Amino acid sequence: MNDFLKEALSHDWIIKYITEFIGTALMVALGNGSVANVELKGTKGNKSGWLVIGFGYGFAVMMPALMFGDVSGNHINPAFTIGLAVAGIFSWVAVPGYLIAQLLGAFLGQAIVVWVHQPYYLKTENPNNILGTFSTISAADDNSDSEENHKRAWLNGFANEFAGSFILFFGALALTNNYFGHKLIAQATQLGYDKEAIAGQMANGALSVAHIGVGFLVAALVISFGGATGPALNPARDLMPRLLHHLLPTSVLGEHKGDSKWWYAWVPVVAPTVAAILAIWLFKSLYL
Repeated sequence: MNDFLKEALSHDWIIKYITEFIGTALMVALGNGSVANVELKGTKGNKSGWLVIGFGYGFAVMMPALMFGDVSGNHINPAFTIGLAVAGIFSWVAVPGYLIAQLLGAFLGQAIVVWVHQPYYLKTENPNNILGTFSTISAADDNSDSEENHKRAWLNGFANEFAGSFILFFGALALTNNYFGHKLIAQATQLGYDKEAIAGQMANGALSVAHIGVGFLVAALVISFGGATGPALNPARDLMPRLLHHLLPTSVLGEHKGDSKWWYAWVPVVAPTVAAILAIWLFKSLYL
């Protein structure tokens, strides 16, 4: 076993992988659970509106951040992990483990959504409402299989996912690095004071507020940009639930299950990843 693999499989990293798995599962379960509550026929939240989904996803990102931000960094997003690694802020040693944990976590989180809402899938007659509880759909998609429709959905979807993801990743780094008081903590450290003893409590409190801010940032992005695609802002959040939608039979999702729209699936994977690399590079160039 080489040194790279030994480090990647060390106890500390394994705990972080498990935490990323749990955090991503929780994020997808709560986030797509809010979508299911709004979109599926017969639920008590049916047709309760886009604000429910916006805040549902905001809280879905906020809760794991507050729970696990001090353990794994709460990436819960392959694009964020890759962007940090490309910028040299995160070790490439842990990237494969983080990505696997996030993908599997997203699959489990979506399975929980289906388990809880299964009777309501059977009642729902609109295939897009069913697929929308799993993955994103471009509002520009007219459900035809024409090349023109695909191009229109790709272009609008990529623009939406890229812009939203860029704001998310740049904003998340700003909130967790440029929080109020970060300069005082840095000055205390430079002067030789014990950071943990003098400024540790201040840092923890400020970062907790920052994680709450990230949750509200996600809610704002879903509310502001969500009308176009969803949006995903996260490859794992879209890819693995879409895979589960593809695999589940009509006996589980109902006779109106519909197509998984794999022709669109590359957009919420590629756009957030490219946005993450550029947003994190820009933030590092300006502030780190």
